[in-house]
Amino acid sequence: MKILIELKKKGQSINLSKKGNDVGEILVNLKWNQHTKAAKSGGFLSSLFGGAPKNLDLDLGCLYEMTSGEKGCVQALGNAFGASNSYPYIQLDHDDRTGESAGGENLRINGSNIKHIKRVLVYAFIYEGAANWSEADGIVKLTYGGGEDIVVKLDEHRNGKVMCAIAMIENINNETFKVQRLVEYYQGHAQLDKAHGWGISWTAGSK
Repeated sequence: MKILIELKKKGQSINLSKKGNDVGEILVNLKWNQHTKAAKSGGFLSSLFGGAPKNLDLDLGCLYEMTSGEKGCVQALGNAFGASNSYPYIQLDHDDRTGESAGGENLRINGSNIKHIKRVLVYAFIYEGAANWSEADGIVKLTYGGGEDIVVKLDEHRNGKVMCAIAMIENINNETFKVQRLVEYYQGHAQLDKAHGWGISWTAGSK
């Protein structure tokens, strides 16, 4: 049975253990609960303009920076699902729109190509539904072959902000990754980007 480590405090971090020559595939899993109160709430945009209530749709994604300097994002919004065996060596498996998928949403990071990946900022954002993180009960678990499972709970709620920066994954000497808890909340992609110095130009998207 694998050991489970929870990163509970902001800034707390852990280095991943190598299995053989590299850390192998890293699976970042997001799960959340679909509560009645959330389901009855209006969407973030519909709350501004009026419209039918929408269920809570919490999306997993990431910003990435390669060692070459190239930057981008992987997320369902804009159909930017990425690829695990080619650039950017990060892939989102699917888009769970209800929170009822048994497997949740997953980012797969190809740790065998660590030399290409400088850093990855894992985030979640509320695409539809009230910006109420206390209702979502979001939890992210990182698993990989070489060591302990790592958990970050989205339990420092900042309701009213749709974006949560969950964790930073950083390359350590092309040998392993450091995983650091963030759990910081922002108004959207552009504000999160600015806070962490990515420098991407953002436009409105859909899925």
